[in-house]
Amino acid sequence: MESPIVQPDRPAIRISGLTKYFGQKLAVAGIDLLVPRGSFYGLLGPNGAGKSTTLAMVTGLLRPDAGAIEVAGIDAIADPLTLKQHIGVVPESLLLFERLTGAELLEYVGLIRGISPTVTSERASELLTVFDLDAEPGKLIVDYSQGMRKKISLAAALIHAPEVLLLDEPFESVDPVSVRTIKQVLQELVSSGATVIFSSHVMETVEDLCDHVSIMNHGYVMAAGPLAEISQGRRLEQVFAEVVGATAPEAGQLTWLRDNQ
Repeated sequence: MESPIVQPDRPAIRISGLTKYFGQKLAVAGIDLLVPRGSFYGLLGPNGAGKSTTLAMVTGLLRPDAGAIEVAGIDAIADPLTLKQHIGVVPESLLLFERLTGAELLEYVGLIRGISPTVTSERASELLTVFDLDAEPGKLIVDYSQGMRKKISLAAALIHAPEVLLLDEPFESVDPVSVRTIKQVLQELVSSGATVIFSSHVMETVEDLCDHVSIMNHGYVMAAGPLAEISQGRRLEQVFAEVVGATAPEAGQLTWLRDNQ
């Protein structure tokens, strides 16, 4: 499988005028976005901001109503099959083959990706070990916990060493030890020249991992760029609250919470 010719100044993802409606509701409002190649990119926003919808369009799971998407030099809308050869995806809703074991799922995905059976088996075994999913080799995915399902989904997204990896809340429901392992794996992937973009509500995780961020609200990109430029020495949580206009209870509100003590 040949990869597109690498251009040092080519962004990993280029989005222009991206728009999506659900009925009369505007979910993504004609956004423009550049994700630098080799970056660890955090996509932030409150619930309903348009993050998951944007990622779904970038990965070909949703078709936009307008706009253009280029991923790894590929027109994601015109050539979705080629797109899928170069990306890995862990979506918000994990749809897995429930009656397979973890090893069977990874071997299936590897073979579908065109990897040889020998290499697929080796990579699957290593991924299961790294993500601590090899203790019960006969266990079916239907019996996995939510955290285990998240990890096997990530393993399946990594088995072909994607050029661009897109993750929707990758640390949700994952235990702290596994979170540490996942962070290390993703950092190693980025250090190899790949690009990771993920949505998250956990500001500390984004600050810990990301070198670039984008903050969305009501379908618009409110701020985007290098993390250092966006934060300007402040905590990301503070910047986020200011950008999205977060509000706190006013004096006199919810007093009944303490009055009942």
